[in-house]
Amino acid sequence: MHQRGIIKRVEEVQPMWGLAWRKWKETKQRWKNKVVTGMEMLFIQWGALIFLTGLLLGRAVLLAELFPFAIPFFAAVYAWRKEKAVIGAAGIMVGTFSGALFHVAFVIAALTLFIIMYEWIARFGWKTNWTLPITVFLATIGARTGTTWLEDGMVSSYSFVMGGVEAGLSFMLTMIFLQSLPLLITNKRKQPLKHEEIICFIILLASIMTGAIGWVIYGMAAEHMLARYLVLLFAYTGGAAIGASVGVIAGLVLSLASIANLYQMSLLAFAGLLGGLLKDGHKFGVSVGMLLGTALIALYGDGLNGVTLTLAESAAAIVVFLFTPRMITSFIEKYIPGTPEYAREQQKHMKKIRNVTASKVEQFSHLFQTLSKSFGTSAYIEETDKVDKHKDELMSKITEKTCQTCFRKERCWVHQFQDTYDGMTDLIEEMEDTGRISARSRSLWKKYCHYDKKVTDVMADVLHENESQKVFTKQVQESRQLVAEQLQGVSEVMENFAKDIQREKEAHHTQEEQIYDALHEAGLDIGHVDIYRLDEGNVEVEMSVPKQAGMEQAEKIIAPMLSDILKEHIIVDKEDPYEEIVEYSNFTFVSARTFTVDLGTASVAKGGGWVSGDSHAAMDVGAGKYVMAISDGMGSGQKAHQESSSALQILQTILASGLDETTAIRSINSILSLRSNEEMFSTLDLFMVDLQKATGRFIKIGSIPSFIKRDEKVKQIEAGNLPIGMMEHAELDVVTEQMKDGDMLVMMSDGILEMAAPIENTEIWMRRIISQLETEDPQEFADMLLERVIRVSHGQINDDMTIMTAKIKRNIPKWAAIPVYQSVPLIRKKA
Repeated sequence: MHQRGIIKRVEEVQPMWGLAWRKWKETKQRWKNKVVTGMEMLFIQWGALIFLTGLLLGRAVLLAELFPFAIPFFAAVYAWRKEKAVIGAAGIMVGTFSGALFHVAFVIAALTLFIIMYEWIARFGWKTNWTLPITVFLATIGARTGTTWLEDGMVSSYSFVMGGVEAGLSFMLTMIFLQSLPLLITNKRKQPLKHEEIICFIILLASIMTGAIGWVIYGMAAEHMLARYLVLLFAYTGGAAIGASVGVIAGLVLSLASIANLYQMSLLAFAGLLGGLLKDGHKFGVSVGMLLGTALIALYGDGLNGVTLTLAESAAAIVVFLFTPRMITSFIEKYIPGTPEYAREQQKHMKKIRNVTASKVEQFSHLFQTLSKSFGTSAYIEETDKVDKHKDELMSKITEKTCQTCFRKERCWVHQFQDTYDGMTDLIEEMEDTGRISARSRSLWKKYCHYDKKVTDVMADVLHENESQKVFTKQVQESRQLVAEQLQGVSEVMENFAKDIQREKEAHHTQEEQIYDALHEAGLDIGHVDIYRLDEGNVEVEMSVPKQAGMEQAEKIIAPMLSDILKEHIIVDKEDPYEEIVEYSNFTFVSARTFTVDLGTASVAKGGGWVSGDSHAAMDVGAGKYVMAISDGMGSGQKAHQESSSALQILQTILASGLDETTAIRSINSILSLRSNEEMFSTLDLFMVDLQKATGRFIKIGSIPSFIKRDEKVKQIEAGNLPIGMMEHAELDVVTEQMKDGDMLVMMSDGILEMAAPIENTEIWMRRIISQLETEDPQEFADMLLERVIRVSHGQINDDMTIMTAKIKRNIPKWAAIPVYQSVPLIRKKA
């Protein structure tokens, strides 16, 4: 009992701890959101970030006398967010008064001159892409020349040249800031950054960093610590290339700001390169790369004397870097191509587009499904009620034309209602069943009714009209049913398409590396391996193979090795040359079908003519389905050929779109029956086989039987359906047959069995002939069978003749699987 009590208390405590943990996480997330929202409001909406940027750029000076950062920054803010321009100008003035007093007059003059010139140009509508940089150039050189003349009383050639250099730098920085400033002070950007935008953004950050020159913390220069932190941040998020680029740009800007920082370019670039290479070690690896790069360059430049201070500056930057929230690095990674966060962001965007597209397709699918139901729905009434209502309607029409004007109406329909009603009902039923009224019934009715002949004549006319109405109603119902089936088929196709859209491309990076390693260890030179599908029975792998080895190596070595790795038969599907790479070719490897079909055809036109009224086709309609079809147009010649080939073309198009064969044939039947008023009919003999399971389906529309030769036995396949186009709506009889390895299928047009020979039962004769033919080649089989028929007919060809044969064979690999002595645990799923 004591143990049970302890267990019960533990079970009660665990949910409480779980609840407390969830509440703590929710509270933490809530406070985090509040902090992020508050920081966003302070720095973005209220303009604190613009003020701080202006303050640092207001202190930034190049070569101790050039001041090219402040005016381009103000111009970019003024053009982009005019309402924030005052905040930017205030930051610039505070920075200038705090670190560049000699440039105060120049800054005030340049800002004033820029505003006047830009507003004057804007008033006349001369705004172009070059308006802002040119205005900054003119304002900078004008303000510098004016302030120099006021201070010295003259403008020397040196001062004029330096003023031109400063104006030129301002011109370029204006274009750079226009590209990069929105990246810094906005939170609405969703597009990934181009490489040019990344470089511009780094230049902006390096320019801001120069504003910290002169700040020293315990002997450590602030600009050095900021530069190394910047390199650490981008090496961690972007890798070696981005880290080295940031190092070069930051070092270049620092060296221009102060000659003493000239060695910083090589130090930061090397540190960024090492840090990016050690990115897989996460923040610790990048930090080690920074320390190694800093130590090596410091030892090379200053010896042991300067290593301590340099390492201290790097250590300070590393401490700040290690405590940098993941939120900041993730935000940067979203916009740098090649990073995992960027890939996830792109995948999220593509998934959203895919879901929207799939949703639209599903909506159309539901629309077609709803329309299908509306066309297929009919009011079902109980059979007894339907019969009674039908009798009452007929009775009403008959009495309206006869009894309404009869002088004995009241006696018959008031005093003797039941007798009158039963008598007329018996007459109607008898006329509906036999089409006439017997002499006995007529005699009995004559004794009861005064106008007996008139009543029976009107009854015959009404029943005839009713029969015509029945036929028309049935046709309408059949038309509605056909439209409903077609709409349902379109709905299913669109639903499957929506599922294909929503199916995400699975990442198979691990499996690709495993296959690559297995092939590489076998001594094969493989450029790359891309897995597109890894479903069982539906594998698709692409890889680049040296062009010298080509198809022979891919077919005889690589495909058999893949068969052993994937544990299923893999073959080469196609070879595609690269446009730019001449040394390699791209090969596609796919799953082989379990069964294959070898085809043979033989045909001859009536009387040995050129044009046959028969048409035949064999096609792979996708999804592992193979179709064979023969269509025999009515009669012979060009017109019959057009009719039969038209039926096959429509069939091929509909089947390729994804509709099932039954709906496809009904659609063809409806199209051909409505297309022409002439009595042109076609037969259709269709065979569809699943190449994975060997399940065959036969649909015969007005066609003669087909035959399956299995070993020494011959099986006859037949079904009774009217020819295509004879009736607008026809029920289809579908025969399903499980095919086996080695089966020989024989399909033929009706001209074969209508040969000019004295044979009483041609079907039995055909079965005997098929069983006697020994060849296993389907083409030889078709040729020999047609030759035998023509010989029996003594060379007479009274009708078009077509024979199609197909040999069903289990797909035996041409090359045996080559064992790969490496375990490759691939994640598989059934197709």
